[in-house]
Amino acid sequence: MKNLLTLLSFTLLVCSNSAFSQIKTPAASQSAKFETTVGLTNVTVDYSRPNKNNRKIFGDLVPYNAMWRTGANKNSMVTFSDDVMIGGTEVKKGTYAIFSKPGMQSWEVYFYTDTENWGTPEKWDDAKVAAKVMVTPVTVSNVETFTINVDNVTNESFNLDIRWDNVSVPVKIDVPTDKKVTASITQVMAGPSAGDYYSAARYYREAKKDLGQALAWMNKSIEMGNDKFWVLRQKSLIEADMGNYKAAIATANQSLAKAKEAGNNDYIKMNMDSIAAWSKK
Repeated sequence: MKNLLTLLSFTLLVCSNSAFSQIKTPAASQSAKFETTVGLTNVTVDYSRPNKNNRKIFGDLVPYNAMWRTGANKNSMVTFSDDVMIGGTEVKKGTYAIFSKPGMQSWEVYFYTDTENWGTPEKWDDAKVAAKVMVTPVTVSNVETFTINVDNVTNESFNLDIRWDNVSVPVKIDVPTDKKVTASITQVMAGPSAGDYYSAARYYREAKKDLGQALAWMNKSIEMGNDKFWVLRQKSLIEADMGNYKAAIATANQSLAKAKEAGNNDYIKMNMDSIAAWSKK
């Protein structure tokens, strides 16, 4: 009987604890995540948002001249889809933790490659600092909830704006919009690449469209230096589909020679089989 009562008591305790564990309450610091585009660069910010709650923030809750996680809970993070410039330093595309040392006259803001920290790193590693920038804080109206914004956006730059209490810290970040647009313009204005001509020609042949156009595109690709054995193989197939077996055999022999140089047995066999078949036409 005693053992039965003990078992029942344990069961009730487990059930009681399970019931309580299902209750959800708001986090003290709400998480936030947003993505925006600056120029042609995607920027994602992921952080937690503590409230002021009538506390003195800077110089008290957040000490001056001490490393701060710049938010709450896990370190705040920013992700760039392209290489960017921060304070004259190139920062490769990827995700970075945001740390800072608040000061009365200036802030040090760090972009740190190790993002797996709950708060600040247990051991700081200068080798993991992708960029460090000094920023002069700006006085603003009271900000109750810690906020990171993307502000002052142009095609070429933006401010990663850190705000809390009556302080705003705008970190200017330059994005490579002009570089990307210029490269795109140069590529497009130069016309299709050898690979573009090859892909178009192969599609036209496989889709049984205009074989004359397919051959013209394939020749253009080869003229631009794209004379690999698989390209010549496709040209020979176009010529054979057009009924020009003499030309197809000549091109297949060129493909065969290059396939032998490359040691590609599959293309050696395919070309030899085609040459044998076309020779009987």
